[in-house]
Amino acid sequence: MIAALRWAFGVACLIGIAMSATGAQSETNYKMLDFSQLDGWDADDHSAALEVFLGTCRDFDDSDWQSLCAVAQQQKPGSARAFFELLFRPILIEDGNEGLFTGYFEPELDGSRYRSARFKYPIYKMPPEARSANQWLSRRDILTSGVMDGRGLEIAWVDDSVELFFLQIQGSGRVKLPDGSFLRVGYGGANGHNYRSIGTELVRRGIYNAHQVSAQVIKNWVRRNPSDGRELLLHNPSYVFFREVSKVPSSAGPLGAMNRSVTALRSLAVDPRYTPLGAPVWLEKDGAGKMRRLMVAQDTGSAIKGAQRADIFYGTGDEAGQAAGRLRDPGRMVVLLPIQRAYALLPEDI
Repeated sequence: MIAALRWAFGVACLIGIAMSATGAQSETNYKMLDFSQLDGWDADDHSAALEVFLGTCRDFDDSDWQSLCAVAQQQKPGSARAFFELLFRPILIEDGNEGLFTGYFEPELDGSRYRSARFKYPIYKMPPEARSANQWLSRRDILTSGVMDGRGLEIAWVDDSVELFFLQIQGSGRVKLPDGSFLRVGYGGANGHNYRSIGTELVRRGIYNAHQVSAQVIKNWVRRNPSDGRELLLHNPSYVFFREVSKVPSSAGPLGAMNRSVTALRSLAVDPRYTPLGAPVWLEKDGAGKMRRLMVAQDTGSAIKGAQRADIFYGTGDEAGQAAGRLRDPGRMVVLLPIQRAYALLPEDI
């Protein structure tokens, strides 16, 4: 989903599969658990989770969270588990929907700050007139009318138009430059048109069945059919512009909704109506590659709706993208809340 305005359609929106987005109209239930009821709690690396928690806890506004953050800064790795068990209580938050966990990642493209025969597809900044319009030109108009030419709006040039399209879906990424250095870009705005799924369009044309469509399938089809593939990408009128994110080192993760770097396999995108941003979250993901670990809610996404719905950040690059793209698993998540805050959520007769 990877900045506060992360263009997080997710894999499901890309291929047109409806995902659980209810919950706001259902009754929300809160149940306090004991740490002994968290499957695999004893075996996790709590110090790794504490380090991630420290990356964003300084940004809390509420006094109880600020106090916890101050204590967290005094902890040594060996006391991380005791810190969480002493000062938090696990709260299972349910809204009537089953748990569903997907993944997201940061794409990495090959590019240059200068146009060449190889690097000829521009990553654009947002034009001022687009920023002041509710709805600006469509993708087709932006790419074919010449309206962007000669204005110095190019941040960089990349060598693959298909990967650039998917960069717009993720909303942020890294560009590997010819000298081996990296340039990071983040979401900078959009043209105001609704996203139109190209996966759904392939199904509508009878090229694939719905269960066959994935990001990789779409990429392969566009590359095998360059002319029709270009038209397929133009079928989506939505267009995302970027900004250069120069203050985040290439060794750190991209910025999440808290404007801090997220961490592979320790950061979650959540629905902040249920899970406070910055809160530790115990994840019990079932399915292939079962996962039991303490994460931190540091991001959001437009496809992430519900108390038991989350997106796991898998990292940067193709390998992370393949792992994230395969993920669609059940399970449950349990939010760790400050003790007084946790008890305040429970029914009075508890």
